[in-house]
Amino acid sequence: MEKKVLVEISARHVHVTKEALAILFGADHALTNKKDLSQPGQFACEEKVTIVGPKSSLKASILGPERNACQVELSLTDARTLGVVAPIRESGDVAGTGACKLVGPCGEVELTEGVIAAKRHIHMTPADAENYNLTDKQIVSVKIPTEGRALVFDDVVVRVSDKFALAMHIDTDEANAAAVPGSCTGIILD
Repeated sequence: MEKKVLVEISARHVHVTKEALAILFGADHALTNKKDLSQPGQFACEEKVTIVGPKSSLKASILGPERNACQVELSLTDARTLGVVAPIRESGDVAGTGACKLVGPCGEVELTEGVIAAKRHIHMTPADAENYNLTDKQIVSVKIPTEGRALVFDDVVVRVSDKFALAMHIDTDEANAAAVPGSCTGIILD
């Protein structure tokens, strides 16, 4: 059985805490859902911030809902442009990662850590994992059969939760390397 998975591009974005949101956008500000994302309960927001590094700055959308810790997810090209350190990590694993400043219309937040390049990953439910005979944290390879730039991504971590929907996420650098046209179907090779 071919193990197919939707491959989506995860562009640079920011996750914020309630406290950071209040500093950046004012007290009692609530995130405004612009568009629901493929993962249940996740959404792109109308709110944008400026990520400031030693070399330059870039605009980024906030993704909701609010989180317990601030996190900035960049491509490695974005990190070089900003002049920041962005180690490749799973989302939420921010200890000892890069620093930056976030600037909103009402204030600024200095992050001493929280900047990462997200490790490419596949979200799946426990039923998906059982169907594909995969386990949480398993490392797999995924073939991206795009026209003219087909390639195989190694070191893809499987993340299993009943809160997920089946989808693989890669950043913009990875998507450009494989000429992914917004999204495509990949094939999990284990």
